[in-house]
Amino acid sequence: MIWTLALAPMLLGLLLYAWPRSADAAAKWFGVAVAGCAFVVTLLSANAPDESVRWLQRPFTANFHAGLGGLSYWLVLLLTLTTACALASTRISRQRDFVAQMLVLMGAMTGLFVARDLLVFALFWDLMLIPVFLILVAWTPSKSSASAWRYLIYNLTGGLALLLATAAYGMLEGSTDVLGATLGRGATAIGPAWGEWIFAGFAFAFLVKTPVWPFHTWMPSAYADLPPAAAAVVSAVQSKGGLYGFLVVTAPLMPEQMRAALPLMFVLGLVGLVYGAVVALVQDDAKRVVAYSSLSHLGLILIAIFSGNPLALSGAVVYVLAHGLFSAGLFIVLGQVEQREETRSIARLGGLGARNPRLAGSLTIVALAALGLPGLCGFAGEILILTGLYQTGAVWVAGIALVPIIVAAAYMLRLFQGIMQGPEVEDLPERADASFLELLAIAPLVLAIVLLGVNPGPVLAARSLAPAQLSAVEVQR
Repeated sequence: MIWTLALAPMLLGLLLYAWPRSADAAAKWFGVAVAGCAFVVTLLSANAPDESVRWLQRPFTANFHAGLGGLSYWLVLLLTLTTACALASTRISRQRDFVAQMLVLMGAMTGLFVARDLLVFALFWDLMLIPVFLILVAWTPSKSSASAWRYLIYNLTGGLALLLATAAYGMLEGSTDVLGATLGRGATAIGPAWGEWIFAGFAFAFLVKTPVWPFHTWMPSAYADLPPAAAAVVSAVQSKGGLYGFLVVTAPLMPEQMRAALPLMFVLGLVGLVYGAVVALVQDDAKRVVAYSSLSHLGLILIAIFSGNPLALSGAVVYVLAHGLFSAGLFIVLGQVEQREETRSIARLGGLGARNPRLAGSLTIVALAALGLPGLCGFAGEILILTGLYQTGAVWVAGIALVPIIVAAAYMLRLFQGIMQGPEVEDLPERADASFLELLAIAPLVLAIVLLGVNPGPVLAARSLAPAQLSAVEVQR
């Protein structure tokens, strides 16, 4: 059942190419149905037993081992939900081909999150690059493939580092079927020198994927050039691959190396946190505002992970999901604005709220979640992280992190006011307000934003590879 969640969407996506091109509308709703069914099946599979099929015996043991518990469970739920909402909002040329690539992407990312074998994890890590690259090549508005190649080169380099680190780990340990195994299994078997190099390979791949400053330069152009539906899924879920890797790969397997890397990761996280917020504040392209705000938010999560504090780690898990929800919501709503007004320049927009109250309402909720309004999902994660950092004695880190969080209110309010308020721009085309189907596409994300903000308890209570083991790492200190 667990592997079916990963393989079925990929197979169905490839089969979509057999549909006639005239069936674009049907292909769209077929994709929504597949993602919706995957969401329901995942929701009902919280206690599903692990699945394992023998694969390699030499030079080390590797198995097709899958599990769906804790953080994996919540990330697959986030993935399937955002994919369904993104596809439901899609209006794009060659829709059949686009939906096919999105389903392949959903399946590959599901495989990444359910893999319990490091080698399988590394294979899905590279596999999920292909559909994003093809989407960038085929649907980039500027007709330039520069952003596509930048995305591919950066992430393939990271993927190569991950694969080499995985092979080295397997040769030394004798097996790569270790995710979810006993805490610190790799810490005693791997010598300091090898451990440092293997950790460096993992960390480089995870920092590029997240992305974290200064490995982020592929991200702004990719997010800006991706169609809104694809940008929503990549920003909401694929960017969590690196953070997930730190939580479930390096922290339990290499706790000593994690502790040694803490000062460097604090610096990278803080620079990205401040830099992303400042650059987001001056962007005119609405999608780039969201892209740079993501750089800032993800830097905060990185700091929380390396702090080792159980409260900050719990906040990191909540904020991983929260960022996924509001970033997906922002890209979807901004996509609806761009489809109507044929621009995403804040300077060329203005006064849309008077003519589009339903669209303005959707943007209000997701923007308020992004700036950390109490009662919505962004606040729940931020307050836990900041409190946890304070508990560790890293008051200066918490103080610096607080400044970009305050700046977030400025750039999100600027984004909303620049689009929805102020004087109307006379040369903007007259469009109808958000339709029932467009509201239906964003409604599940809005509901999840409110539910996670009001009651993050189910996420915090999850028995995960991440929180339980990382708390134990902290105890060992």
